[in-house]
Amino acid sequence: MVIGATESGNEPLARRMARSALAVELADFAPEVVAKAKICLIDFLSCAFEAGGHPWSRQALAAAHPVSSGATIIGTSRLASPADAAFANAVMGHGLVREDMHAASIAHHGVVIWPTLLALSEQAPLRGATLLAAAIIGYETGARIGRALFNSDLARLYRPTGLVAPLGAALAGSFARGLSEHAATSAIAIAANTSSGLNEWPHGGGSEMYFHPGFAASNALKAIALAEAGALASETILEGEAGLFAAYRRQPAPENIELFAGGEAEIMSVYNKPAPACNFAQTASQAALRVSHELAETESIERIVIRAPEAAVRYPGCDAKGPYANALQAKMSIPFSVAATLARGEIEEENYASLEDPEILRLIAATDLECDAAFTAAFPARQGAEVTVRLRDGKTIRQNLSDVVAATPAEIRSRFRAAAARVIGEDRARRLEETIDGAEQLADAGVIAAACRLEPPGQILRTAS
Repeated sequence: MVIGATESGNEPLARRMARSALAVELADFAPEVVAKAKICLIDFLSCAFEAGGHPWSRQALAAAHPVSSGATIIGTSRLASPADAAFANAVMGHGLVREDMHAASIAHHGVVIWPTLLALSEQAPLRGATLLAAAIIGYETGARIGRALFNSDLARLYRPTGLVAPLGAALAGSFARGLSEHAATSAIAIAANTSSGLNEWPHGGGSEMYFHPGFAASNALKAIALAEAGALASETILEGEAGLFAAYRRQPAPENIELFAGGEAEIMSVYNKPAPACNFAQTASQAALRVSHELAETESIERIVIRAPEAAVRYPGCDAKGPYANALQAKMSIPFSVAATLARGEIEEENYASLEDPEILRLIAATDLECDAAFTAAFPARQGAEVTVRLRDGKTIRQNLSDVVAATPAEIRSRFRAAAARVIGEDRARRLEETIDGAEQLADAGVIAAACRLEPPGQILRTAS
């Protein structure tokens, strides 16, 4: 039975996407696509380990109800229900604002997909090859829908991650659980009903941004469970008259949203952030770092002009010049990120530790943030930025980057090793990394989540195929 078939007789978008996804297997993907999935998982765990002590991480942990047999909360000895564990893990993975990024959908898919799949892997045996294929499907689904749905006007109001990532995670989990096409379609539709996340937090100084992926992951798990139990949902949830596109974009959905169009996987368009700040602050900060190498001292700076794509300038909080109530507001602000980079000569977490630094505040006051037509035209394929500094003696220093410079796999692994070793020890961190690198050989991918516990019981890094 098809619920809500279109009048033209065409199958609804959600069903077509479900059918396409469920026909996939890991062998369909090139080695570089599989490698990218692994490095995204390593990067997610790196962020979760490092952010475990932050206030929002502790708050998410406090909200999780412990159970004797459940899913792992990363970096703790706590087990919780799958939904509670996924919520906490998603919050921690988002806790540094250094999560992976898909620019075209303006969304962070990994911080929803990985918590969902890790929780599922501890509910029932899940082969490593299935885990990786499911993740690639999840990135693909959320990214393709997000590309079609979002523009800068919508992103000023609603959080893209909260709107589209639940759908990707629901289809990823449906694949992982072996759901039928009909059930997977319902899972997508139920997840779409949970799409949420308002972008008032940059203006109000709130921390709810950290919790958006938590709700998305826990809701995706509930959508999967409901669909698996036989719940039926509206298959026209994307293109219907009260569907996702009508409700949020106020425009008709495209006639087709094809997964892996042209044989290309959207996960290859995901980049791993080099800096713990907003996506739109990354390239400008990198340009500012290059400027800093030509500066003798910042006291000579008279004026700063930052040029960026319109999407960057218009995203909530990106143009903020203070006052900053918390580090999150500073991490969202392109002027703050540039000023702190110039003042400190580096791009690090410590850049956002001093919100009242007088020299940083002076530089922010001397900053103009402007839209650039060429950068706008190139976005989202490229995310360029330019920083021009005018000195008191009349000289000008200008640095221009046509695109963000992503963190390299070597850099991602290095920060993972450091963060994981601090929590679970160097030897276990090394073995965890090796297990992920060989994940397609795992008979039980649940060992990955279990390896992230403190004092895990038994021999958790078994790798039998």
